[in-house]
Amino acid sequence: MTFPISKAPWNKGKLVGQKLPLKLEQIWAIRIRLEIAENIRELAMFNMAIDCKLRSCDLVKLLVRDISRNGEVLDRAQVIQQKTSQPVQFEITKKTRESVEAWIELRGLSGMDYLWPSRMRKFDHITTHQYARVVKKWITSIGLDPSVYATHSMRRSKATLIYKKTKNLRAVQLLLGHTNMSSTVRYLGVEVEDALEIAESIEI
Repeated sequence: MTFPISKAPWNKGKLVGQKLPLKLEQIWAIRIRLEIAENIRELAMFNMAIDCKLRSCDLVKLLVRDISRNGEVLDRAQVIQQKTSQPVQFEITKKTRESVEAWIELRGLSGMDYLWPSRMRKFDHITTHQYARVVKKWITSIGLDPSVYATHSMRRSKATLIYKKTKNLRAVQLLLGHTNMSSTVRYLGVEVEDALEIAESIEI
């Protein structure tokens, strides 16, 4: 009599669930490290990832023309999301514009070029796996646990900060490109966060 070979669960020994967003001081810690290292490419990538709040599959496919006109990076841009096929707009702050313009000039990129070109394959962009490795490097550089942070941490960070400051779920929904509010609530975990904030404010 033979017995089926039992397979270990795919998530054995792994932390699963929502990846944590970066806090403001953590964002600045990574940014400053990249500035000191004069890592123009990764500084531009980090700043853009925080600002655009795009999924990694959309971030890696950005074209120069998506975010730039006549050699200058726009203060607002719009792309079509791969997952939903719906457009989403995002703001590009001054610090991000400056770092991305420096990267475009350094690499000599033109409008139809990918913003993050592959170093291995000509006329192609970096992969989501390559981007994930870069994010892991950023996370570990400031002593954070890479098992609880990932590329979605980059997408969630500014959205979470905006919600905490404004409590405007509709605004965050639009910025993330979610098709319904319930997705935004689940994504940010705002019901739990709000409940904890209320609990912390009550002294017994």
